[in-house]
Amino acid sequence: MDATLIASILGATLVAGTPLIIVALGELVTERSGVLNLGAEGMMAMGALTAFIVNQATGSAPLAVAAGMSAGVAMSLVFGYLTLTMLANQVAAGLALSIFGIGLSAFIGKAYESAAMPMVTPIRIPLLADIPLLGPVLFNQQSLVYFSWALVAAVAWFLYRSRAGLVLRAVGESPSSAHAVGYAVIPIRYVAVAFGGAMAGIGGAFLSVYYTPLWSQGMVAGRGWIALALVVFATWRPIRVVLGAYLFGGVMISQLFVQGLGLKLEVPAQFLSALPYVATIVVLVLISRNAASVRLHSPVSLGVPFRADA
Repeated sequence: MDATLIASILGATLVAGTPLIIVALGELVTERSGVLNLGAEGMMAMGALTAFIVNQATGSAPLAVAAGMSAGVAMSLVFGYLTLTMLANQVAAGLALSIFGIGLSAFIGKAYESAAMPMVTPIRIPLLADIPLLGPVLFNQQSLVYFSWALVAAVAWFLYRSRAGLVLRAVGESPSSAHAVGYAVIPIRYVAVAFGGAMAGIGGAFLSVYYTPLWSQGMVAGRGWIALALVVFATWRPIRVVLGAYLFGGVMISQLFVQGLGLKLEVPAQFLSALPYVATIVVLVLISRNAASVRLHSPVSLGVPFRADA
């Protein structure tokens, strides 16, 4: 393969992994607080649709991303009310949120399926983008690709270098102890849930505004579930999320390059389309074999409801 093709593959991998990084980091912070929200797929779908509608109406990509983020936050707060205030089962509520978001976005989005928007121009960083091979890959990208890198650094710093991050992890490990020393467990969890919803909304907005600037039913295509799996794959550590996201991103775009290059493989096209999900299952099975490592980094109170007056 020549350098141009290699650069194209690497660039496409970064772009494909970007929404996974953003959504997975939001879910990681949520789970670090002790809350398990399985509604990422639905929040991404609503974020994608809302962002596309706003982008079509205003022509402003940043405003569209803000709208997608707001849609994700709104849905996450519904989940937060059900699970944190009403103490509903977090698994059931998360699944319901995902199904609701997918269905509602499909219903509202029917009128927008024939519309398309122009591609958003990537941001080219002068001088750095001229570096052979890696320059165009790393420094001629969409703004949300750069945002995902900054987000990794910010979440890592927040969790391991800030007092607020220490409090969040304490709430996830032992909410009763955190409450006993004066920390407001429920409000802290609400903030974490809202942050996870915001990142899911941004991840959805990336798909409909930057990745493929159109709306179609099912365009999230399981990325929310892969992001959830990434959190486990990364054993709740931000840097590993990046590695996993680009691994899955590479698997996602591999089928496109195989078909685009006209390579003749003795496998059905449907199998190539299923590769990201097969890889997700295989990775989770391999990780689950080392139960000690998973228990070591998993928040102790994950999915366990908390009542302050209990």
